[in-house]
Amino acid sequence: MSGHSKWNNIKRKKEKTDGARAKVFTKIGREISVAVRDGGPNPASNSKLADLIAKAKRMSVPNDNIQRIIKKAEGGDKTEFEAITYEGYGPGGVAVMVETLTDNRNRTAADLRHYFDKNGGNLGAMGCVAFLFNQKGVIDISLEDKDADEAMMDALDAGAEDFDASEDAAEVTTDPENYSAVVKALEEKGYEILSDDLAMVPMTTTRLTDPDQLKLMGKLLDSLEDNDDVQNVWHSLENEENLPE
Repeated sequence: MSGHSKWNNIKRKKEKTDGARAKVFTKIGREISVAVRDGGPNPASNSKLADLIAKAKRMSVPNDNIQRIIKKAEGGDKTEFEAITYEGYGPGGVAVMVETLTDNRNRTAADLRHYFDKNGGNLGAMGCVAFLFNQKGVIDISLEDKDADEAMMDALDAGAEDFDASEDAAEVTTDPENYSAVVKALEEKGYEILSDDLAMVPMTTTRLTDPDQLKLMGKLLDSLEDNDDVQNVWHSLENEENLPE
């Protein structure tokens, strides 16, 4: 079932995250810095900052690190990060969206163009694939020692739009406006949040069967995710579980 392949994807991402924690700290740190500058250092009055602090703690970022980032941003750190979303196509016509926070847009654009060109894709103009995606809140929860039917009812009662379960985990999809409330409600019900974010979810997907295209797609995603300027990568590949390790 589709939930099973999604859980494989979750595990793949988690293994990479566990192996590159310093990069994870860097990426969430940039988001926190921007949130402080945009809305102030008090999470009680800055909901975006509150969400990011909760996310950072779930990603095992030490509280001291979080507070140091907030104080640095509050103290007028001169580094200006610009949010830019790039769009393009990977091998086989897979639609790709790349969310970045960068202090040098020329460097970031050159890096991303290189990754796409090297791996059988092409970086396109703004809007070339955005129409293929909808923004959703995507929350992955553990179902270990949990009943899937009960978890589905808890998620829907909290305001979720969709629930897709496998044996070990479930993906909960929400409207962006309800995302934070659903995360909080599930945590209060005792569910372990494996990952959560506002994501661009493809309306249609592309399945790759050519081993060479799958290999190139895997290399493209790895290159993008390893870049410090890249915050999130979304794509329309249907069978991500078939990407080579």
